[in-house]
Amino acid sequence: TEISHRSKWFDNVINDAIERTRRLLNLDDKFHVLFIQGGASLQFCMIPMNLLETSDSADYVNTGTWSTKAIKEAKIQGKTIKVVASSEDKNFSYIPKNITFSNDAVYTHITSNNTIKGTQWASFPDTNDVPLVADMSSDIMCRPFDVDKFGLIYAGAQKNIGPAGVCMVIIRDDMLNRVPDSLPSMLKYTTYSSKNSMFNTPPCFAVYTIQLVMKWLEETIGGLEKMEEINQKKAHILYETIDASDFYKGTTQPDSRSLMNVTFRLPDEELEKRFVEQAMENGFGGLKGHRSVGGCRASIYNATPVVAVEALVDFMKNYEQKNG
Repeated sequence: TEISHRSKWFDNVINDAIERTRRLLNLDDKFHVLFIQGGASLQFCMIPMNLLETSDSADYVNTGTWSTKAIKEAKIQGKTIKVVASSEDKNFSYIPKNITFSNDAVYTHITSNNTIKGTQWASFPDTNDVPLVADMSSDIMCRPFDVDKFGLIYAGAQKNIGPAGVCMVIIRDDMLNRVPDSLPSMLKYTTYSSKNSMFNTPPCFAVYTIQLVMKWLEETIGGLEKMEEINQKKAHILYETIDASDFYKGTTQPDSRSLMNVTFRLPDEELEKRFVEQAMENGFGGLKGHRSVGGCRASIYNATPVVAVEALVDFMKNYEQKNG
């Protein structure tokens, strides 16, 4: 059973998780760290609901499945949404560049990493001082970045910072001040900010796990600069192997490649099927690409050690020798 969320013990847990998050991301007092249930999918509707009045508009950049869903949820509410750039023309295989953003937008929404297509924003766009809102569900805490560009960051915990069941939301004061009083309590960011995310019973175990991950990042890894070095090394090992091969082929443009999700194809689907099966037999799970795109995908989130990636590359080279 879970410890009571009204206990002194859990107060210490949630406050320590927040303070460690603040230190890792260099958050000052204008940012609030919230823990909200419903995953990132709930944020797709909460963001426009909380931040856009009837006369307001927001820019969205469409780089794949999750940004497509975010756009759909905002439009359902009748909000004015402008899709200012999209990489759909090339099957979401790249991150758009040279985007013309709206000067009067309340926010610009991006998905920082695209798990299915294997793309990631290498650097964040200049939006002419319009606050960025970012879905960082799959790459939060993988590298340092300038948080001052962001009005709101949200991240379902289950990829990089904890188990499913909680979404971390980091919201700036100016965005929090936009929240209307007319919304239902559980759909207002101010409900969570005013009650330290404990208006109702939070997912205590999930928050506790986040605290442990933040402690690991701080005390064992040594911060986000060190975490990025490790992630860069892992990704380089895999991409170097793919690029040197005529058997494996990457699916994304090189300057848009993800540090977290390395996507690739083999010469035919039968070879891919056997690759996934034999990989599993050798202890490498989760290499089957998303059902919507097929192919193969190696997800190398923060918790994946370098030695695991090196072992995978050895398996890939061996499989190529036998089947190439």
